Amino acid sequence: MKLLHIDASILGDNSVSRQLTAALVEAVRQKHPGTSVTYRDVAAEPIAHLSGEILGAAFTPETDWNATQRSERALTDSLINEFLAADVIVIGAPMYNFSIPSQLKSWIDRIAAAGRTFKYTENGPVGLAGGKKVLIASSRGGVYSNDQGRAMDFQEDYLRTVMGFVGITDLHIVRAEAVNMGDDKRATAIHAAREAIAALAL
Repeated sequence: MKLLHIDASILGDNSVSRQLTAALVEAVRQKHPGTSVTYRDVAAEPIAHLSGEILGAAFTPETDWNATQRSERALTDSLINEFLAADVIVIGAPMYNFSIPSQLKSWIDRIAAAGRTFKYTENGPVGLAGGKKVLIASSRGGVYSNDQGRAMDFQEDYLRTVMGFVGITDLHIVRAEAVNMGDDKRATAIHAAREAIAALAL
C-alpha cells in the first residue's frame, strides 16, 4: 500500500492537525504493515501559487517555456504522480480564517488537473482519481460543527467537494475543534479525535 501524507499547518510542534495526521499514518501502518509513505510538508516547503506565468505553459509550445515554467511543470507533474500513485491520502487541514491554509490550496490547485485527475465531458466534469481513501485531520480553534458555526465553515465542505470532484468518495474527517478555547477543551478535543482514529475502518 502507498500512502501520501500532507501537512499544512504553520504551527510546527504546536499544531493539532500535525498530531492527528501522525496518528492517522501510524494507524494505517499498524493495519497495513509495509505501507510506504511519501511525505510533503507544504508549510515548510511551500508550493508556489498558480500564476499567469505558470498556467501560461499550458498554452505555449514547450520549446518556448522559460526556466520557471519548466521547473513548475516538473513540480506539478511530480505532485500529480504522487497523488495518483497513492492508495491512501492523509491530509492535515487546520482551519485558517474559516477556510484551509493557502499552502494547502496551492497543493490542491496543482493536483486538480484537467486530463489527469478529472476530465470535462458533454455531461459535465468526471473525476479520474477514484478508488482512493482520503483521511483528513481537521482542526479548528472554535466550534463550527453546530448550527451557528456551520455557516462559517468553508474548510471541510470545500475539501469534500474538491475530492469528490476528482472522483474520490471514500473520505473520512477526524475533527478536533475548540482547541483554542482553553486547555481543557483542547485536551478533550484531541482525545476525542484520537478515539475516532482508533475506531476508523482502515
